Amino acid sequence: MSGGSRCTPMTLPQAIEEVDMRRFTYMIPKSLDEAISMHVAHGERAKYIAGGTDILIKIKERKAAPDYLISLKHILGPDRPLFSQETGELYIGAFVTHRRIETSKTVRTRYPILHDAVKNIGSVQIRNVATIGGNLVNAVPSADGAIPLIALDAEIRIHGPKGRRSMDLLHFFLGPGQCDLETGEILTEILIPPVLPRTGSAYLKFGRRQAMELPLLGVGVVLSLEEDFKTCCRARIALGVAAPTPMRAIQAEAFLNGKPVDEKTLEEAGKIAAEESRVRDSIRGVAWYRREMVGVLVKRMGRKALQRIHETHGRR
Repeated sequence: MSGGSRCTPMTLPQAIEEVDMRRFTYMIPKSLDEAISMHVAHGERAKYIAGGTDILIKIKERKAAPDYLISLKHILGPDRPLFSQETGELYIGAFVTHRRIETSKTVRTRYPILHDAVKNIGSVQIRNVATIGGNLVNAVPSADGAIPLIALDAEIRIHGPKGRRSMDLLHFFLGPGQCDLETGEILTEILIPPVLPRTGSAYLKFGRRQAMELPLLGVGVVLSLEEDFKTCCRARIALGVAAPTPMRAIQAEAFLNGKPVDEKTLEEAGKIAAEESRVRDSIRGVAWYRREMVGVLVKRMGRKALQRIHETHGRR
């Protein structure tokens, strides 16, 4: 936005202003470094805002009461996923919206697990403004965006007062609502490494009904096969709402490696993943049922990933 940085007292839009919400100062930095400086200056009294679909609801429900909102909306960056033909990597800026990811032909064809996930996040109106970075830093166990990215071995890049750093997305989550970000730090980039040949993937958001609600479980599976199109050479199984943070079923993955992928091995992998999960009772579902469904859904998503490999290569 031209005209330099601005700090303007404001309230939320009229549609939700009736809730008698507290006022805050809305700050519009011109660069990441300026945004970081603003956050460092105000500390815990400040929050970053991009799409705003999470923080505004928290303010409305009085779960957050920042004195300053620092907008990241006008900081320039890619507005869509970028695929490198040279390296085979997929780059997604943290401020890219879910809708941009959903409508990307590259994502739909090369990373169907990610397309499966983002197309079921909220409504189209929400996906038009909500960003993938915001979904990750919100750090809820049910975050649909995190599970496929973890299954794809995604790395994230963070910009902060001490410079830049990178880490595996899996280790970014510390607990419900907690992620590995220090004061002033901003998640800026997501990098998905090259996908192996003969790879298929699938994700399912499992709930009681097909509607805009938090899932009972989120299950993502990525399978890569040897040249015989039968033997698994690498497996990734990521689970959401199966532990306090998004997780991988490491033992189930190890079980699949080197084995023919068929109904029997997928069923056993599902059972192992269910035992690895750390599900608990909640208002949305009891632990024993969730554990059973982990096994069922891992098998189902493994079967779908295998089907996609065969479809891509014209095999039955």
